[in-house]
Amino acid sequence: MHIAVVGTGYVGLVTGSCFAEFGVDVTCVDIDAGKIARLLAGEMPIYEPGLEQLVTKNTQSGRLRFTTDIKQAVEQALVIFLAVGTPPKADGSPDLSFVEAAARSVAQHMNGYKVIVTKSTVPIGTGEYLRKLIKAENGKLNFGIVSNPEFLREGAAINDFMRPDRVVIGSRDEEAVAIMRDLYRPLYLIEAPFVITSLEAAELTKYAANAFLATKISFINEIANLCESIGCDVHDVARAIGMDRRIGSKFLHPGPGFGGSCFPKDTQALASVAREFGRESIIVDAVIEVNRRQRQAMVPKIEKLVGDLKGKTIAILGLAFKPETDDMREAPAIDIINGLLERGAAVRAYDPVAMHEAAAVLPGVTYSADEYEAVTNTDALVFVTEWNQFRALDMRRIRDLMRVPRIADLRNIYDPADMRELGFEYIGVGR
Repeated sequence: MHIAVVGTGYVGLVTGSCFAEFGVDVTCVDIDAGKIARLLAGEMPIYEPGLEQLVTKNTQSGRLRFTTDIKQAVEQALVIFLAVGTPPKADGSPDLSFVEAAARSVAQHMNGYKVIVTKSTVPIGTGEYLRKLIKAENGKLNFGIVSNPEFLREGAAINDFMRPDRVVIGSRDEEAVAIMRDLYRPLYLIEAPFVITSLEAAELTKYAANAFLATKISFINEIANLCESIGCDVHDVARAIGMDRRIGSKFLHPGPGFGGSCFPKDTQALASVAREFGRESIIVDAVIEVNRRQRQAMVPKIEKLVGDLKGKTIAILGLAFKPETDDMREAPAIDIINGLLERGAAVRAYDPVAMHEAAAVLPGVTYSADEYEAVTNTDALVFVTEWNQFRALDMRRIRDLMRVPRIADLRNIYDPADMRELGFEYIGVGR
């Protein structure tokens, strides 16, 4: 089977390379000639563990190709994935202009029956809207419309694709569903669950899943703030409630609030969908508000530790919104660092992979070669992203390099008692 993936961003590149690894013939197409040129030269536009090796292996085998020629890609493919961006508008609703443009291009170049699949996260009703749009552009040929939402965690995307919790296929077209089942046949061997449903249910599933996970994060952050007032440790509470199998332990990790390309955008989009259909989204609205307040509370927390920030030098370890990615979209570090700079502090920062991306959005920062350079002669160290390499630093060396040994551990990486025993002033989140 030959497939085309329109869009070579995070979702498109992971989807295309993983299908190629399954033995499928894949063409990834993008209108950005510069990005395609870099991919053809073996340069990755994003950081994702294992992705570069997967792309290299499958391009060398001939199963994975990159092009700007959408006509050729569409004509050769039976299944065409739309994996372009859906950024939020000012009101929180998704901007579908890239999806519409991609669908029109596909329609103009169809030369037979095609299965057109939305891999992008799109609002409810998009599938039927695209069906009408494509019919208007090319009413001569039959085609199937499918919603196949992605559930890829940045930093673990390849494993999530290869060993998914579930595969959701939404369509009213029996032939299209049969073709999608065949495409995903390798996952039957590992007994991955398949959910076959309507277009609308598949579209809603993506938003509902991310909103629920975001709810867990905002919930535990609210509990963490209560723990600080009571004087107990949120980790004890999180561990105890997480042992309940109805709740589960994942996403019960307090911190500076959620960020990234999915949770902020998808919670706002779900709230927008609810308004569109005349429904309230009380829980989702609260999740968004709790997250906003949590992010805003981090600089005052640091200020309480350090005192007046004007003239102080603060070390930031971790910039990406989560470990194992260079993604700075909606990263809590952006709000934290801008808040520090606005209060007159100087900021030194280090992140294992995200500094190039961070420099584009945080130009007023001094970027360091490693953790130890970042903390030298500083008045406080702030952990913002929980990279594994930050978990076993030489904290005695850190203490001796700092002007004043203070830690604001916004990810609760270290034990408070251990840090205080070493001579640090220490604060965490909910501890």
